[in-house]
Amino acid sequence: MPRTKKIVNALSIPVYSLAGRAAGTLDLPKEIFGAKVNKKLLSQAIRVYSTNQKHLTGSTKTRGEVEGSTAKIYNQKGTGRARHGAIRAPIFVGGGIAFGPKPRKVRLILPQRMRKAALFSSFAGKAEDKKIIAVSGLEKASGKTKELATWLDKVKVNSALILTGEKQDNAVRAVRNIPNVSVLALNMVNAYEVLKHNFLIVTKEALEKLAK
Repeated sequence: MPRTKKIVNALSIPVYSLAGRAAGTLDLPKEIFGAKVNKKLLSQAIRVYSTNQKHLTGSTKTRGEVEGSTAKIYNQKGTGRARHGAIRAPIFVGGGIAFGPKPRKVRLILPQRMRKAALFSSFAGKAEDKKIIAVSGLEKASGKTKELATWLDKVKVNSALILTGEKQDNAVRAVRNIPNVSVLALNMVNAYEVLKHNFLIVTKEALEKLAK
């Protein structure tokens, strides 16, 4: 019988050890990373996440908050001028501001099913662009910035989100002073964080947890 060619999984990603050496490959779940990218949903998710991060702290004083007399500045009739009350009215210099900004919170809501779909779509987009690699032994990280900075330099990545199965304090501490690099546990990740970084770096534990 003729020998059949081995089919290479299109969703296979390279794995690198913490020393920066190639350590095989890892298959991504097709149900998540092979899904169709929904760009409209991703656009909506980004708008929701970015809006919810805003802090609207601008504040102006109304006519009831500025200093000044409340007495009527001149008689209602007989002056030939327009009718006016207190000098604190918005029409006068130094008066209050009409309809000015006040500190407020703007919170947009994305339903849970849409959040999940947007997250999977962002994963699929990274897989489509071949911007996903895996790291092994991250749980053994010393917490030194130099260690992970050297590793990122070896794998030629300058902007990445490192996705872990559980929170890893040493890894978080190590990337704290590395610009454009973040570490998040799987239960804390969202589509905005995935798309904000150029590369997605995953651990085997994170993929196993994600597949479940």
